[in-house]
Amino acid sequence: MTPQHHLRGVLLASVACILWGISGVAASTLFTMNPEVTALWLTQVRMISAGIILLVFGQVIGIKPFEIWCQRGTALRVVSYGLLGLVPVQLCYFEAVKFGNAPVATIIQFLGPFIISIYFLVFKHVTPTRPEAMGMAIAFIGTLLIVTHGHLNSLAISPVVLFWGGLSAIGVATNTLIPRPLLPKFGAVSVTGWGLLVAGICLNVFGPVWQEHVTLSWAGWSMIGIIIVFGTVIPFLMFAHALGYILPTTASLLDAFEPLSATAFSVMFLNVQLTKFDLIGGALVILAVMVLSLNGRQMIRLIRRFRTNPD
Repeated sequence: MTPQHHLRGVLLASVACILWGISGVAASTLFTMNPEVTALWLTQVRMISAGIILLVFGQVIGIKPFEIWCQRGTALRVVSYGLLGLVPVQLCYFEAVKFGNAPVATIIQFLGPFIISIYFLVFKHVTPTRPEAMGMAIAFIGTLLIVTHGHLNSLAISPVVLFWGGLSAIGVATNTLIPRPLLPKFGAVSVTGWGLLVAGICLNVFGPVWQEHVTLSWAGWSMIGIIIVFGTVIPFLMFAHALGYILPTTASLLDAFEPLSATAFSVMFLNVQLTKFDLIGGALVILAVMVLSLNGRQMIRLIRRFRTNPD
């Protein structure tokens, strides 16, 4: 692979992660502008719209997205991916943003890779390596600083934010593990498109999206458009394309741009005030994920082993 291809992959992945961070800021802006917008409604609109766009795109480029429903096992896994992977990673994240702010919600969600390590430890009896253990310790200290601001007898953020943020971090893990067996055969566009659409439709059980009477200005609809197009569809396609040029370990390191962009844009445009504990804790969490990513070859082997022997 040429240096130009590697640079292209790095740029694509970096911009994708920055756009994901911006989508959290756009959601926070929307919640502030219009308090009647719920995280559930926004997630439904985002998932259904982005899912349809991805599936239509897949059909246009000849991926044949409907083939995924031809087998009962793959169909069930798509549904599981949508409900157990995408719902927590998107709905719970938006809940954390609504009750808190985009930087803190994104940093807590960024702990997802460590949930994967804990999963392999508990269910696969795979002991973390020294870099993984070091990363977990650093992430714990960073999270503790964000949550307590150095005062261990009290919480500096709402327990509701911690609850939803924790669920979104678990969602990052399930969002990574569940669709793995489907990706080689059906491709990321079809798998993600159907996962989003299924999850968005199923969420109507908790509140039909068409029954919500949400009145939005042009600015509000602009925020929704940013979340769907620039915060979901475009970064997903860019990141998937980037993986053709760079290693997954490199892509994982570039994920750090998501909480960094969420923090930077929140401070610049939303006047979000972050304490030194938030900044130091966030930096430690990002450093911890980088430590884990630098040891990514073993993590990839573990995921592949899980994919070939899921039981």
